Amino acid sequence: MSLKDQINKEKLPAHLAIIMDGNGRWAKKQGLMRVVGHENGTKSVRQTVEASAELGIKHLTLYAFSTENWNRPKLEVQTLMKLLVKSLKKELKTFEDNNIKLCAIGNLNDLPQKAHKELLDVIEKTKNNTNMTLTLALSYGSREEIVNVIKELSVKVKNNIISSETIDESIINKHLYTQNLPDVDLLIRTSGEQRISNFLLWQIAYAELYFTDILWPDFTKENLYEALINYQNRERRFGKTSEQLT
Repeated sequence: MSLKDQINKEKLPAHLAIIMDGNGRWAKKQGLMRVVGHENGTKSVRQTVEASAELGIKHLTLYAFSTENWNRPKLEVQTLMKLLVKSLKKELKTFEDNNIKLCAIGNLNDLPQKAHKELLDVIEKTKNNTNMTLTLALSYGSREEIVNVIKELSVKVKNNIISSETIDESIINKHLYTQNLPDVDLLIRTSGEQRISNFLLWQIAYAELYFTDILWPDFTKENLYEALINYQNRERRFGKTSEQLT
């Protein structure tokens, strides 16, 4: 039986998030410039997006560029932004063929004008697609997101729009970038690193974590299937005991 056939379509994560790590190390191992690793990483993005949509995963969020990534060498950042524009143009057909809606979270106004414009254009063209929502985290940092929520709620309390006593998890959820997404069920990180790196800290409160040594440009749909099978073989307790779940 193939890996794909072992996946239970009834137990798929409603929201899958991936930290796509290892592009630079992949390039270094090949004796190539880091940007070549990023270019090869787009192939893994396409495989993962298409495989997720085909399986029936409704929400996929990819950590594409963090707020901290702006501190990387200027040439690398420029290349990444050009690659973003190129990929969005190229993948529009993939989104349409697979009925995928594109969204983005993060401080998008920090993106270069051309990249921002192309992003908004593809978001607009795919807004009515319904098979899967693909969310790109761009210029994204979870701590910044949470700070912004606190500031926004503080202003609303000050102006008597809401009462501080009414603030609960649901109110906070409605002010996050991810207000239209469910909590993350499964978080995958490639490259062997075992940390979260300021990604969806609020949203992964009860997520299952899956770490793999595979560098992102080598990540295939078979690797995705392995992660999903591993996820489905776990017992998700949400703070309860095994006895309470039975």
